[in-house]
Amino acid sequence: MVCGEFMTKILCLENCYIKNCDAKVEMLVSPCELVLDQTAFYPRGGGVACDIGTITRKSDGKIFKVIEVSKKDGNVVHKVEVAGLNAGDEVGCEIDWERRHRLIRAHTAAHILAQATAARTGALITGNQIEPEKCRFDFSLENFDRQLMDSIVAQANLEIGKNADVKIYSLPRDEAFKIPGIVKLAGALPPSIPVLRIVEVVGIDIQADGGPHVKNTSEIGKIEIISMENKGKSNRRIYFRLVP
Repeated sequence: MVCGEFMTKILCLENCYIKNCDAKVEMLVSPCELVLDQTAFYPRGGGVACDIGTITRKSDGKIFKVIEVSKKDGNVVHKVEVAGLNAGDEVGCEIDWERRHRLIRAHTAAHILAQATAARTGALITGNQIEPEKCRFDFSLENFDRQLMDSIVAQANLEIGKNADVKIYSLPRDEAFKIPGIVKLAGALPPSIPVLRIVEVVGIDIQADGGPHVKNTSEIGKIEIISMENKGKSNRRIYFRLVP
């Protein structure tokens, strides 16, 4: 079945710390792919990996492992390991919280690293991938060396150490774009979006962003570079992780 007009409510965009919720199966996209009326799961998007976890059917307690969550036609599609759920089933969603917390720590850290990179070099991020154990940034920068990146990461870690609060709110597009540096991911926002979701690391960074984040930078830890790659003229890549 093709997804119709139904729009899934993504609860974790309102509460990034939500771990579970009750929901109803609205429809099946395939025997192992289903759409809920609301979800605690974050679907893969903006370079940030999705949540995984379980969906439990209320009627008999049967547990279905959620292995992938993605967006399709405005809905959130949950892919489960085995078929068996049906439209109308009342269910309970439970995310893998340890994975979610590593993802939101890494996501907020990535914003701060992007700010430190832009402040030092003016470079925008041209690609990104945020995973629980390893993250990637691609950006256009001609002068690229380990000493420069070590210095930028050191600055980002100093900012993280300020234990700054993280605020999430919405602004009209025109108003948001009056804020310098509101977009640090090149080409990320199509002109059709009238209202932008803003993530502000108070006193450090402010960006338009659609994903979950920590409440305070004290949760993050420190950024550590894993490796660096030269992908061609003005196309640079770094891999980094959080410690601990």
